[in-house]
Amino acid sequence: MAKKSRLNSVKKRRLFIDPNHPDLSIARQCELIGLSRASYYHMPYGVASEENVRYLRLLDEQYLRTPFYGSRQMTRWLVSQGYPVNRKRVQRLMRTMGIQGTVPGPHTSRPHPTHKVYPYLLQDLTLQRANLVWSTDITYLPMAAGFMYLAAIIDWYSRYVIAWELSNTLDHLLCVSMLERVIPPTASWHMPKKRRRPSTGWRTPWSATSTPFHLVLQVLP
Repeated sequence: MAKKSRLNSVKKRRLFIDPNHPDLSIARQCELIGLSRASYYHMPYGVASEENVRYLRLLDEQYLRTPFYGSRQMTRWLVSQGYPVNRKRVQRLMRTMGIQGTVPGPHTSRPHPTHKVYPYLLQDLTLQRANLVWSTDITYLPMAAGFMYLAAIIDWYSRYVIAWELSNTLDHLLCVSMLERVIPPTASWHMPKKRRRPSTGWRTPWSATSTPFHLVLQVLP
């Protein structure tokens, strides 16, 4: 009861803070009412403010127009549109969406000496029928309040969407629940060498050679 009462007290005291006060800064207002600045700025994990959701939507729309923009260019663009944001915030929001500027990074083609290199299964492969090669990827969908993650599998030959899944969290279960409905036991996973990275939390009867976020499936005959 004491903890609940303390939380309610903090919530009520936050209402007394006027971020646009002409004379008193937020720090001074917090000091006067006995509220720490950390408590004022704290946002529970998983809860996106309306302001952040607006920034996410703006970043997503601009990224579709200029995918080569990194956090610096995105910050300058938002400021030019009248949104006073700093680069650290833009970096955090871009990490949340899983986007980055489409420019080569340092040492992107240097494989780690301890990582296994798998053969490229799609080399010289001719697509002559459906259910030969599938691919999957994840995007996010802006909602009226917040956003959802969408994972989908598409057949390369027919362009048919084999399966899809929606979730409000970005974790491996989103992909696993979708894949286990459609992948036959004779399937093997493959990812091009430059996109491969170690897998976490991925345990299935099939051979998983990379993370489930952008994979290519080749159904063996």
